Amino acid sequence: MSERKVGIIMNGVTGRMGTNQHLLRSICEIMKQGGILCSDGLRIMPDPILIGRNRAKLEELSKLSGIENVSTDLDSALSDKRYAIYFDAQTTDRRAPAVKKALAAGKHVYCEKPIAVSSKEALELYQLAVKADLKNGVVQDKLWLPGILKLSRLIRSGYFGKILSVRGEFGYWVFEGDLIKAQRPSWNYRQEDGGGIISDMFAHWQYVIENLFGKINALSCIGATHIAKRWDENGKEYKCTADDAAYACFELEDDVIAQFNSSWAVRVRRDDLFVMQVDGEKGSAVAGLRKCWIQPQSATPKAVWNPDIDNPIDFYKGWTEVPDTQSYDNAFKVQWELFLKHVVLDEPFRWNFLEGAKGVQISEKAIESWNARRWIEIPSLLKGK
Repeated sequence: MSERKVGIIMNGVTGRMGTNQHLLRSICEIMKQGGILCSDGLRIMPDPILIGRNRAKLEELSKLSGIENVSTDLDSALSDKRYAIYFDAQTTDRRAPAVKKALAAGKHVYCEKPIAVSSKEALELYQLAVKADLKNGVVQDKLWLPGILKLSRLIRSGYFGKILSVRGEFGYWVFEGDLIKAQRPSWNYRQEDGGGIISDMFAHWQYVIENLFGKINALSCIGATHIAKRWDENGKEYKCTADDAAYACFELEDDVIAQFNSSWAVRVRRDDLFVMQVDGEKGSAVAGLRKCWIQPQSATPKAVWNPDIDNPIDFYKGWTEVPDTQSYDNAFKVQWELFLKHVVLDEPFRWNFLEGAKGVQISEKAIESWNARRWIEIPSLLKGK
């Protein structure tokens, strides 16, 4: 049995998502399990260096993760041939320039979404990576969540028959930060810093919709800034300039209609922070992050509209939970392992920068629809396709 160390420059992992999902629950867990065991007996072992702008935060993260190699000098790391992969989890406005430097340095690149602030810039990153013959990938973690995997299996089995519609509800109440500390960073609510729920979440909706249900042909969206002011990490009041909620409708191929509500200003009364209902001719399903419930046509109750009495039907009881038929690993970790195999073994990995650019495009078109107050068609990013 042999081991192949793969150097990874991890930039921006001092943030919440970078620390928890990418470093501690993905790379560190892969290292703890002894690397990634491949079919030929090879073990792929990550060898990360943590890059950031704040030395004190990096030192804290080093103690937390056990990874001693840290630096504030990105250029030095990029020039080091020990590192084959560059990973970026910075704020969106810093991502594209750093990715371009990494590609110029000959690094394979894996990064958080959105990969750029515009689809034009995102497409340029894809074209640069292709020209340099470098492997590239974008995080699309929700595809490996247990609830979504169960839903995907139902679709592939033909359970729904013809799918009619999809409805997604995402969000929770993010505290303003004055009386109770906010659960999200303040830059999320400043447009000038790359914030906004449309740019943050619509890239997710794009890959969830198109991987499960088909191509998005058109969309209509309205956004809102429901909370006008918040308090930042230092307790300072600031004006919110970015959208904190968005309400969208998507026209998909095969006449499927999808509706997605996204909000950081909503209180939860549903099964999970994200719930997606799919209705088909033969049955329906409701998927959360980890669980999934079904109601086939044969078990659908006959509802009768009568607002003058309490409804005799308990609508929750008419659903059956889809059982776990496998063990489910952390979704971010699963995709990390796939990308590392892609780099080392040249195994297929279809979640590349072009797929990331499609997510950025959907965010752009949603904002365009909001501003124009009309439906917007979604053209192909590549000419002739």
